[in-house]
Amino acid sequence: MRDAATLPLIDTVSDRCRTCYQCVRECPAKAIRIVDGQASVIAARCIGCGSCVRECNQHAKVAISGRHAVQELLASGQRVGALLAPSFPAEFADYEPRRLVGMLRQLGFAVVADVGFGADLVALAYHRLLARREGKFISSTCPAIVGYVEKYHPDLVPALAPIVSPMVATARVAHEVYGRELPLVFIGPCLAKRREAASVAAADGIAQVLTFADLRQWLQQAGIPNGATRAADFDPPHAGMGAVFPIKRGLLQAAAIGEDLVVNDVVSAGGSTAFADAIREFAADNMDVRLLEVLCCNGCIMGAGMATNATLFSRRTRVSRYVKQHIDALDLAGWEAAMERFAKLDLGRAFTACDQRLPQPSPTELARILARLGKRGPEDELNCGACGYRTCSEHALAVHGGLAEAEMCLPRTIEQLHQSVEEVQVSHRQLANAQEALMQSEKLASMGQLAAGIAHEINNPLGVVLMYTHLLLEETHDDEVRQDLQLVADEADRCKKIVSGLLHFARQNHIVRRPTDLGLLIDKAMRALPAPRGVDVAVHMDAGDPVADLDRDQIVQVFSNLVSNAYTAMPEGGRLTVRVTGDDASLSLAVADTGIGIPRENQERIFHPFFTTKQIGKGTGLGLAITYGVVKMHRGTVTCQSNADPASGPTGTTFTVVLPRKGETSEP
Repeated sequence: MRDAATLPLIDTVSDRCRTCYQCVRECPAKAIRIVDGQASVIAARCIGCGSCVRECNQHAKVAISGRHAVQELLASGQRVGALLAPSFPAEFADYEPRRLVGMLRQLGFAVVADVGFGADLVALAYHRLLARREGKFISSTCPAIVGYVEKYHPDLVPALAPIVSPMVATARVAHEVYGRELPLVFIGPCLAKRREAASVAAADGIAQVLTFADLRQWLQQAGIPNGATRAADFDPPHAGMGAVFPIKRGLLQAAAIGEDLVVNDVVSAGGSTAFADAIREFAADNMDVRLLEVLCCNGCIMGAGMATNATLFSRRTRVSRYVKQHIDALDLAGWEAAMERFAKLDLGRAFTACDQRLPQPSPTELARILARLGKRGPEDELNCGACGYRTCSEHALAVHGGLAEAEMCLPRTIEQLHQSVEEVQVSHRQLANAQEALMQSEKLASMGQLAAGIAHEINNPLGVVLMYTHLLLEETHDDEVRQDLQLVADEADRCKKIVSGLLHFARQNHIVRRPTDLGLLIDKAMRALPAPRGVDVAVHMDAGDPVADLDRDQIVQVFSNLVSNAYTAMPEGGRLTVRVTGDDASLSLAVADTGIGIPRENQERIFHPFFTTKQIGKGTGLGLAITYGVVKMHRGTVTCQSNADPASGPTGTTFTVVLPRKGETSEP
């Protein structure tokens, strides 16, 4: 005994799955499980509608074929019958119907029956069912609908019309006419027929199921030519109006059941969204219907087992055209005799509930899952459907049931991606700053070694020059000679200052941190740095706690360098603003002037050793290089913002030094 409810119908080609969640979105039963971004079909939850096969643009979902089993059955030597679904004109428009029947006989089928006759019997059964005017029913002609009700609305199983499908009705007729030992193969557009055929309650000797796509591929591989194939008729009995069954509302027309929009006791619905909504409304008793005629597809002509790319209305036209021609040529008396012969044929069947509804989480658990999805309140629930579920709550239920992953939420994933990008950008900036600091440190180290060597070599002879120059000044009374000697002494003194700066620059190789009140330090430094005439000075202490672990002497030098440069930049006067701010982690010292500014092309070079824009004899180009080195050894940052173009706004320069409050007592 085969378990029809869990029979696999669809395979997944994992290499083609692109995590687009289209199959999740289109599956009315939500029978898709996502694991590590890969979508697979859960056979127990699948109803066989084939939406995932039909909608997957990457062809990652493929229907399991029964062709090889059918070929083995034909090769066994026994007589085999074929039951051809009445939707075949929609698929095989390129084949003349009688030649298609001839092709089936050429493949080896001994009997080829038209399922349209079984549809005639089923239509009559529905007409009689409604004539009794007892109960409310859901049509059971579509096996995907039957599976959906059995699995997701088990309470409605008693409402399923207790009537077999046209496939099973035709099988029972064929066994009456051609013998019960005749194995049968159904050929049609529906994947769910494999489940129906495997059901003990409704199988009736249907050994295998082929889709139209399987048959088309088989005919092509067998090399059976269309034009050269001998035409043949279906074996009797022949179909009547049951041939319109594959078109939406075909059952109603064949059964002469009117869909009166005023009385509203018969409602027809089709399509993966409409049928589910209709069944939910039926379950809620919101419909005054006696028959809900539903198909999972927009008619069987849109079944997932078809290979044609024709549109819905093109397929409908093909079937309608065939039915018209068929009815015009129908032996009406022979059809009526066949209908009378099988009028009392048992067309009843039973259904079995197979509940696949997901367990419902508690409100607390649901809220916890929604929080994992980034939905901490109703305002966060966008219900965009990108995950394949209609609402964020449905997604959370699927996560709880093990069908979905939190990563399927596109807005959440995009938000996390933005955060990751920002973190990468921060890391990149930190790396760039570290690289720049390393390069600057290497420059400072090299220049320091060079400066130390030069300074020591120059210092001694320079001292001798200064000593003898001052001796000569004391002994000489000639004014002209004294002027020349004074020039020598002044220039030698300038050289001595340069050498002293070089030695100081070379010694900037370590810091000693101690708790230091930056406010007091700046106050004392400003007393030693009187402002030139015309320059106003404003000091703002906006840090609640101005104490940090600093090397006092070296920070004084940093501050002095920045203030001296600011004074020099304002030869015509201006305003110097010193501002100290801070937080729990750092202190920030800003020195701003309203001077001439630094040209843009020079701003990247201001911290390079020996680079200066001052006139010859006015600077060594080491002040900002020393400042940069001291700040970096404090594990801080120093930045410069400057404008030298009056057309772009007020000119001036602001240096900002950020120093961490805490640090090691000694740093290399």
